[in-house]
Amino acid sequence: MLYTLPQLIQYHAVHSPDKEAFRFDETGISYAQLWEKSNQLAHTLRSNGLQRGDRVGIYLHKSLESIVSVFGILQAGGAYVPLDPQLPQKRLAFILKDCGIKLLISQPSKAKNIETALSQHQLNALIGVDEMPNCINCLSWADVYGQQVEPFDVGLMEQDIAYIMYTSGSTGEPKGIIHTHASGLTYAKMAAAEYQLSADDRLSNFPPLHFDQSIFDIFSGALVGATTVIIPEEYMKFPASLSELIEDEKISIWYSVPFALIQLLLHGVLEERDLSSLRWVLYGGEPFPPKHMRGLQLAWPNAKFSNVYGPAEVNQCTAYEIPLIGEGDEAPIPIGRIWFNADGLIVDENDDPVSPGEVGELLVRAPTMMQGYWNRPDLNKKAFYFHKKDGGVSHRYYRTGDLVQEPINGELEFLGRKDRQVKIRGYRIELDEIEAALASHPQVAEAAAYLLGEGETKQLEAALTLKGSTEINQIELRQHVMGKVPRYAVPENIISVQTFPRTGSGKINRRALQQQRTEELVLRQTSFKQ
Repeated sequence: MLYTLPQLIQYHAVHSPDKEAFRFDETGISYAQLWEKSNQLAHTLRSNGLQRGDRVGIYLHKSLESIVSVFGILQAGGAYVPLDPQLPQKRLAFILKDCGIKLLISQPSKAKNIETALSQHQLNALIGVDEMPNCINCLSWADVYGQQVEPFDVGLMEQDIAYIMYTSGSTGEPKGIIHTHASGLTYAKMAAAEYQLSADDRLSNFPPLHFDQSIFDIFSGALVGATTVIIPEEYMKFPASLSELIEDEKISIWYSVPFALIQLLLHGVLEERDLSSLRWVLYGGEPFPPKHMRGLQLAWPNAKFSNVYGPAEVNQCTAYEIPLIGEGDEAPIPIGRIWFNADGLIVDENDDPVSPGEVGELLVRAPTMMQGYWNRPDLNKKAFYFHKKDGGVSHRYYRTGDLVQEPINGELEFLGRKDRQVKIRGYRIELDEIEAALASHPQVAEAAAYLLGEGETKQLEAALTLKGSTEINQIELRQHVMGKVPRYAVPENIISVQTFPRTGSGKINRRALQQQRTEELVLRQTSFKQ
């Protein structure tokens, strides 16, 4: 019986040892090889002080070593913490300290960032960087692969922590989402059943390791003994090369944010490719423009398409298989029904269930749900709702913060957020965090962040007022912001204004500011065309 995540590759290492488990840049690793290398890393981690439940950071670009890291950490009884390779140094230092990370797996190109972060935090060992100033215990991958290959039992339970993913927080500090072996493995099983995965499938691993979508590619693929193709990061910038890779690797299951698929449609020269191997295309993270979905459906007539919805806190909780969209049909694509082995509530501002057709917040209960936020009892108190029913039994639901409407046919419609969280290219961004980063600059008096545009034209912008009349250096300001938030959360445009529009209570009227900027851009575009 499978009840922990490392058992996924252990099973196939025994029953199909030569089957290719993962591929990266035309190089593959079999299930047997992955199991051996994972055990070698596990021995390395244990010999450097890892105890069951300890957190280990993975600060790597995409590679086969990143997959060895995931399963090696899990096999050693630790929890992996994937770190965005583009993290600013201060944010990296914060996560290392906040999560108590004493063991870090990285690469030589990240040595400078690590050295800066270590001025505030001490590691027991750094793996993957064999030399760095002030590194007490640096180990190369050659050192790792010289260890024993025999597995060992650390007494793992399905309720033990498996991974912690950090995401933006409204206070300006990232928050860690805790998932157990049980929640990760249950999601792998549910997703594999929902999309009918088999050992013959070839999955794409498009999202980076620190992105919650990667859980599907890594664990659901390993569950069924499929081959998962890790998409090199450089291919994400060149749609024509990406479509060629999909053709060459005969990808059968694709999962990404809408932006990647839209770029493939518009710039991937699909008419020159044979992509008949694609049988199911999944997307999630944000709405998909119907006109582009229709274009993909016509380009890939043999494939099914599904809208996958679910915050990282619950992995996935709804699914909607999209029928062929009619020409000119611009109706938003539903997020579907609460899927099997899960339950949902739609409640108003008083936590009372809404009537059919009314708008409310979606609350979800599922075995794929997170354990909670790392070291944040304040957030946990806000995140969960306990609903009593069935004779007084209390059930725990996660508050998604998403507003939905349930029509008579049962297909949920996503209508927006209760708070100020937005999504761009699948990344969760807290507008309050952006404003806090801007306001921390000594010359900035107040700041407001907002979105402009829709669909593929959507972008993040910010406005600010200054202290005094001195102009601000835009380059220095952007560097200041980049030192506090990930690159994807840095506004594409930052403007200075004399005053902000205000509400009756004196607060910044961000909706009025957003509307004003939208009108200005429309006028500018109209004047340019004339």
